[in-house]
Amino acid sequence: MTSQEESQPSTGWRLLREAVAGTQQDYTEGSLGRAVFLLSVPMILEMAMESVFGVLDVYWVGRLGADAVAAVGITEALLTLVFALALGLSMSTTATIARRIGEKDPEGAAVAAVQAIGLGVLVALPTMVAGLFWSKQLLTLMGATPSVVAAGWSYTAWILGGNATILLLFLINAIFRGAGDATVAMRSLWLANLVNLVLDPCLIFGFGPFPAMGITGAAIGTTVGRGVGVIYQCYQLWKGNRVTVAAHQVRLDVEVMMRLVRVSIGGIVQFLIATASWLALVRLLTPFGSAALAGYTIALRIIVVAILPSWGMCNAAATLVGQNLGAGKPERAERSVWLTGFYNMGFLCLVAVVFIAFSEPLVGFFTTDPEVRRLGGECLRIVSYGYAAYAWGMVMVQAFNGAGDTTTPTWINLFCYWMFQIPLAWGLARGLELGPNGVYYAITVAESLIALVAIYYFRKGRWKERVV
Repeated sequence: MTSQEESQPSTGWRLLREAVAGTQQDYTEGSLGRAVFLLSVPMILEMAMESVFGVLDVYWVGRLGADAVAAVGITEALLTLVFALALGLSMSTTATIARRIGEKDPEGAAVAAVQAIGLGVLVALPTMVAGLFWSKQLLTLMGATPSVVAAGWSYTAWILGGNATILLLFLINAIFRGAGDATVAMRSLWLANLVNLVLDPCLIFGFGPFPAMGITGAAIGTTVGRGVGVIYQCYQLWKGNRVTVAAHQVRLDVEVMMRLVRVSIGGIVQFLIATASWLALVRLLTPFGSAALAGYTIALRIIVVAILPSWGMCNAAATLVGQNLGAGKPERAERSVWLTGFYNMGFLCLVAVVFIAFSEPLVGFFTTDPEVRRLGGECLRIVSYGYAAYAWGMVMVQAFNGAGDTTTPTWINLFCYWMFQIPLAWGLARGLELGPNGVYYAITVAESLIALVAIYYFRKGRWKERVV
């Protein structure tokens, strides 16, 4: 961009092109609104592609019957433990990389990136072994019926066995986001999911030269697609932009790795608490039958359509917090969070209106079973009532994580999920005999409580003093 262009007011179209194309920016200076926009757009597009894939994946699998969808739902409940590790490590990685970039220390950022990737490989190994050798036992432990186990054990084995691709895809994109290079993160996830979108129907139904592998084909397509995305990420790290990994940096640095581990522990526990509570909710739903579980799985995928793009805005807030704290500008970091929160609330309120008005037709797009459609529609409608509160809770939690304060969200999650949501879900579903709807109402109430508690602690400002 020339100096003449820089002196002219940026139009919305020019900003959009700049955000998608990717440019070198200093997010510790200038307009905060512009910074939020330039970071959010590629992150939203990145997450939107992930959500589109999730919806189409369950669309194809939905054609295989309720048992297949239920198997996917249970596997994803198990996979949330992997996501907890990936997200926890990603939080510490983003916070650390953002601080180093804010401090104008690209060498330190590259060293931290290498240590983060090494950690990712190490933590993936146990889940890989468990998935490859005990997939049937894991499904049974989650309360799956024999027909669901028979339909889905190979899907579980492939997804959990290839979980290293999930961890690395998350972690390396966290490096790019922390550095403010959201466009590369967007492209890597788009590439991974485009491969998924092509392979999934081909391997599930046997289109062209591909064999018809049913639900197993969905798992293979997903794992291969993520692997392609990881290869592209590694190429970009080696090629270099804001973070460049050189050959001499590919080594163990105990001090940096231990610092990442210390920050990661809070993030991992934070997400383990949250995701384990979702496992408990799935366990509460299983006695109500495959239709309830399939409806919940479909509704959850639709909900992700909105939540994942919102996470794009939240990730932008985390990057701005980390970089501005690194640059010694805590007040600018705080203003970026409030601004992002208002944007996110406006977006999710619009989504809530659509989901509440068209809950059953949306679920009906993925299934022809009237009971699955009814139960899934009720889940989508009830959970959507809390979208305005979710918007603030998501942004606040990411702001804490971007500052390297993973402890505060951990305590918030422990209280709101395990001491409040789970007992409430059991009491409403069983005690008051509301059935699956009781679980859905508990989700809405608990997520709203998280937003209120997070705002309270954010205003206290202790996160500004966190050192990473």
